[in-house]
Amino acid sequence: MSVNLSKGQKISLSKSDGGALTLVRMGLGWQAAGRKGFWAKLTAKEIDLDASAVLFAGQQPVDVVFFQHLVSDDGSVRHTGDNRVGGAGEGGDDESILVDLGKVPGNVDQIVFTVNSFTGQTFQEVQNAFCRLVDETTGQELARYTLDGGGAHTAQVMAKVYRSDQGWQMAALGSPANGRTFQDLMPSIASHL
Repeated sequence: MSVNLSKGQKISLSKSDGGALTLVRMGLGWQAAGRKGFWAKLTAKEIDLDASAVLFAGQQPVDVVFFQHLVSDDGSVRHTGDNRVGGAGEGGDDESILVDLGKVPGNVDQIVFTVNSFTGQTFQEVQNAFCRLVDETTGQELARYTLDGGGAHTAQVMAKVYRSDQGWQMAALGSPANGRTFQDLMPSIASHL
């Protein structure tokens, strides 16, 4: 059963039977917002949102996975590829990042997921945007966070997966930011570590 997360909400990534998840997928989906009026079809734009995952050891970034570096150096995190236009509204993932929690090095205690508009459109031009966490072994959606509210920002610090005494946890962050790449978002990410 999936949990619809609110900004700031946290969930455990332990299975209901007490076992631990091993392979999770952070999926991102979106559509270009519909335009109104006679010229709408002639002026429609494609929106290139990019998902990234920044791996941290404490406060220090140690690796990143994004459309130009699809696999972390240790192989534990993998981006499935760049989607430059978004979806048609079917609700599926347009970009995905797979995380093999068992292979994440012991020094990595947080993985922060971001989304940014590489082409510079704001979230006012995006609709039906979401991120979701899926148990990749079973295909079961565990949690979904809707990236709603539009706004004049070009990016969001979406969520983070982090280690705790109880095992891996996920926190929905939903923090608006501005930038075309994950590098531009590093100051915004720092406030969530």
